[in-house]
Amino acid sequence: MSNQQIETVNSTADTAKVVVAVAAVVGGIVGYYLLAQQPMVVRLASILVGLGAGVAIGWFSGPGQRLIGFGRDAWAETKRVVWPERKETWMVTAYVFAFVFVMAIFLWAVDKSLEWLLYDLVLGWKRS
Repeated sequence: MSNQQIETVNSTADTAKVVVAVAAVVGGIVGYYLLAQQPMVVRLASILVGLGAGVAIGWFSGPGQRLIGFGRDAWAETKRVVWPERKETWMVTAYVFAFVFVMAIFLWAVDKSLEWLLYDLVLGWKRS
């Protein structure tokens, strides 16, 4: 793991690309509603074309490239994770459930004890 300083530079061209990508996606969604009289295939194609154009334009922007780099780094990091075995997973799950059960009983006992102490002894309210 390295602690490199990453310099982020946002150019006007990158900002314009992101704006155009968002506009393409929004245009596809708007097209879906404007083509209400057309068959569903045409309406869905409008959304897919807008989404595809937005992704394609965003892919070549600086933020898009940084997102792709982040995805690659995240994927590489998940490959380095040592995942627990099935038996270990079941054991830890059993411990968690047992702890929750014991805590539930403990909290119920504390609640009933405080209820008895306050209502019966301190206030003298006898419940029927």
